[in-house]
Amino acid sequence: MSVGLLAVVDDILSAALKASAKTAGVVIDDAAVTPQYVQGITPARELPVVWKIALGSIINKYVVIIPIALLLTAFAPAVLPFLLIVGGGFLCFEGAEKVLEWFGVSHEHADDGPRDERKLVLGAVRTDLILSTEIMLIALSSLDPGFSIWMTLGALVVIGLGMTVLVYGAVALLVKIDDIGLRLMKSPARGVRRFGARVVASMPAVFRVISVIGTVAMLWVGGHLVVANLAETLWHGPLDLVHAVTHLVEAAGPVVVWIVDTAISAVFGLVLGLVIVGVITGIRRVFSRGEKADAAH
Repeated sequence: MSVGLLAVVDDILSAALKASAKTAGVVIDDAAVTPQYVQGITPARELPVVWKIALGSIINKYVVIIPIALLLTAFAPAVLPFLLIVGGGFLCFEGAEKVLEWFGVSHEHADDGPRDERKLVLGAVRTDLILSTEIMLIALSSLDPGFSIWMTLGALVVIGLGMTVLVYGAVALLVKIDDIGLRLMKSPARGVRRFGARVVASMPAVFRVISVIGTVAMLWVGGHLVVANLAETLWHGPLDLVHAVTHLVEAAGPVVVWIVDTAISAVFGLVLGLVIVGVITGIRRVFSRGEKADAAH
C-alpha cells in the first residue's frame, strides 16, 4: 500500500513539475506586477502585506480557481474562454490606466488618497486572481487527459502551492533588498559598506523598472488572453494577424518570434485597455452629471 501511495505521489509531482514549466512566463509576470502594490507603505509592514497577498493568492487558487476550473472543465468547458476574455480585459484596463498615469493623465476614484493597506491587499489579490487563473488553466491543459479527477486535483494543488511560494518568496526578497543594503552599510568592511550604499541608492530605479515591467506584463498577458480566447469563441481575426506577422519573422529565430508575438499582444492590450478606460470614464461622467442634476433639484 505504501509503495502504491509513493508511486501516486511521484506521478503527481512529476506531472506538476512538467506542467509548471509551461506557466513560467505568467509566473514571471505575476512576480513583476506584485511589487507595485507594496510601494508606499512603511518598511515594517512590507512583509506582512506580502504575506496577506500570498494568503489571498492561495485562497484564489484553492477556493476559487481550482474548484471552478474542474467543474467547468467537466460540465461547461465552453464558458472558460469567456471568463478569460473578461479577465484579460480587466488586466488591459489596469495596464492602460498606468500608462496614462505616466503621461500625467490620472483618473479620480472614490478611494483616492493615502495608500491604505487593506485596499492595497484587495487590489493585489484581485489582480492575482486573473494571473493565477491563467497559470492554473495552462497547468490544467498540460496535464495528462488520462489522469483521474483526484490525480488532477493533486497536481493542481502542488502547482498552486509551488507557484505561490516561488512568486511571493521572490517578491518578499525584492521588497526587502533595501533593508539588506542598509545592514551592509553598517559592516566594518569598507567594501561591504560601499556595496550596501550602492544597493540602497539603486532601489528607486529598480522599482521604477519593475513598475514598467509590471505594466507591460499586464498588457501582454491581458492582450494575449483576449486574443487567444476570442479566437476560440467569437473572432479569429486578431490571432490570424499575430500569426501572419510572426510568420514573416520566423527566419530570425524563435526568440525574435516570441518578442514580436509579445509586442503585438501588448499593443493590442493597450488599445483595448484605452477603449475600456474611455468607456468607463464616459459612464462615470454620465452618472456624475445625473447625480449633480438630482442634487440641484
